[in-house]
Amino acid sequence: MHTVTELPHQVEETENLFITLSDGTRLGARLWKPADAEGSPVPCIVEAIPYRKRDMTAERDSVHHPYMAGHGYACLRVDLRGSGDSEGVLEDEYLEQELQDVEEVLEWAASQPWCSGRTGIMGISWGGFNGLQVAARRPESLGAVVTVASTDDRYADDVHYMGGLMLTDNLSWASTMFAYTTCPPDPNVVGDRWREMWRDRIEGSGLWLEKWLQHQRRDDYWKHGSISENFQDVDVPVFAVSGWADGYSNSVFRLVENLDSPTRGLIGPWSHKYPHQGEPGPAIGWLQEVVAWWDHWLKDKTDNGAMDGPELSVWMQDTVEPATAYDERPGRWVGEPSWPSPRIDEVRRPLSRYGILEPGESEDSPPVSIQSPLTVGQFGGKWCSYNAPPDLPYDQREEDGGAMIFTTEPLNERLELLGAPVAELTVEVDKPIAQVAVRLSDVAPDDAATRVSYGVLNLNHHDGHDSPQPLQPGEKRTIRVQLNGMAQSFPPGHRLRLSVSTSYWPVVWPSPEPFRLTVHPQESALLLPERPVSEEEDSALTPVFGEPEGTPALPVNQVVPGEKDWKVSRSLVDLSGALEVVKDLGVVHLPDIDLNLTRRAFEKYSFVDRDYDSVRGETVWTMGFSRGDWSTEIRTKTVLTSTPTDFHVYAELDAYEGEERFASKTWETTIPRDHV
Repeated sequence: MHTVTELPHQVEETENLFITLSDGTRLGARLWKPADAEGSPVPCIVEAIPYRKRDMTAERDSVHHPYMAGHGYACLRVDLRGSGDSEGVLEDEYLEQELQDVEEVLEWAASQPWCSGRTGIMGISWGGFNGLQVAARRPESLGAVVTVASTDDRYADDVHYMGGLMLTDNLSWASTMFAYTTCPPDPNVVGDRWREMWRDRIEGSGLWLEKWLQHQRRDDYWKHGSISENFQDVDVPVFAVSGWADGYSNSVFRLVENLDSPTRGLIGPWSHKYPHQGEPGPAIGWLQEVVAWWDHWLKDKTDNGAMDGPELSVWMQDTVEPATAYDERPGRWVGEPSWPSPRIDEVRRPLSRYGILEPGESEDSPPVSIQSPLTVGQFGGKWCSYNAPPDLPYDQREEDGGAMIFTTEPLNERLELLGAPVAELTVEVDKPIAQVAVRLSDVAPDDAATRVSYGVLNLNHHDGHDSPQPLQPGEKRTIRVQLNGMAQSFPPGHRLRLSVSTSYWPVVWPSPEPFRLTVHPQESALLLPERPVSEEEDSALTPVFGEPEGTPALPVNQVVPGEKDWKVSRSLVDLSGALEVVKDLGVVHLPDIDLNLTRRAFEKYSFVDRDYDSVRGETVWTMGFSRGDWSTEIRTKTVLTSTPTDFHVYAELDAYEGEERFASKTWETTIPRDHV
């Protein structure tokens, strides 16, 4: 990344300020703005998230907020209620209270003498979510949104559930927030009240995993904050961004398709990161794009080209060998004038017993059936990749041993796909609760198989995610499994493979008991979104991005090295298997606030042989903050198990001030399974 030190405006930073809300709660914030903004007011860009502005996100924030401030914007980074240095308690994601708070922050910002009265919201992940949600409430000052790695549908396309099945990221993410929401504020900012605020958080934030398990279908809990309930509520321009390795690329397609307001969509090769820091690369000059976006919509520079070019820009990925991480993904930028694009054809390729036929072909094929082992999914990677540790799907050949597979003949010419493939399968099962996982792989001439997309479906949700019903064993029905959106090219000589399994652990939680799935190939097909291959792309629709830029990052010194690991194991003595993930960032020192910061996460997803009752997820977090003679640490542990009828949650939290235990809590709860 090119570090920019010369900016159009001199930047003035207020490291800590408090915004008092109508109920008296004070939110901690950090402000960057042009030094002359009091005399020449500017629009304000708000990012409101729970990840601690003073330490956890300080390095990341220092790269883009001062950059935008140097281009004529006030940038306000706010800790949500109950996080960082803000008062109150954070009890869950995207509650009504949170959205009201953000609205009040926008109103406060718009009324400041340094603000022109116009505001924008930006953010990645949580900040991208609440940006869309607040936009749907139409606050008066809000003029545009930049949303990265977010969703319009909190049930169908978020970290909790996918295709009506529970993601193990539901446990992973709940455990992350279990640790984050119980961290103390900084005494150097909030003063002597820090212990009282810390205790309030520990006592009041609650066990989020329990709440999320109480809503296993798409009910009002998930509809709240899902702008897909009524896209027309959003009437401001939206710049929607994600990456193919991220968990949220599907929403970009839907936002571009369904929003009535001006919209730009951008999908790169990246994991869950901002595009100017994108991994896998190539990263792009995204901050330049963002400044142009704000200039267009908040400063009325309507001739600056921000809305020229394609409505949807994507990185068309070339074939790669399977690997759990990539420095860069080969490919090229392509654009579509709109979405759905008139240039994309949905091509129906019928299935045969083990093959994928050419369009219009047919073949007599008897039914095929499968009852997959619990090992299928161990090479599936993480639902939402952070690219640290390496967490992308590995060679799919070992997975295919426990699946039924359908493969094309070697391609005679290059094939490009852009959009969401669909597996249309006529199936029957022998148990009342069942699931299916479908993977699409790029198979090289040497048989190495790289997963390019996948989808899962709870078959009990055949009448919708809001009304699951038991299945009738032996009853034939046709299902449509939509795979994740993709942009992928397949060279001549490669083959496409569709793999179907009855489990995908530990990506999704298995069904209550093993079952047999029968597929009728003669009544099934793979629907592919094929993009025409041409020697020359339309230059007007070919995106061109500059090199990544940003302001100098705050210094961070590694004091104790970290550790990263992603290990799959199998014992042939007791037949146990496990995926163990270590993400240990060691200890870093933040010299600007003289703080030592410790973060370590360990996750283990295990099973024994074919025993579905043995499936177990365990997460352990340690977070520490120290300065001089002040030292605090939080240790959390969460364990999730299940029986055919229930989920069981055990959790514990220990907080320490120095060597003394400050607080200790345990939870044990049972939640009935709801057709999951």
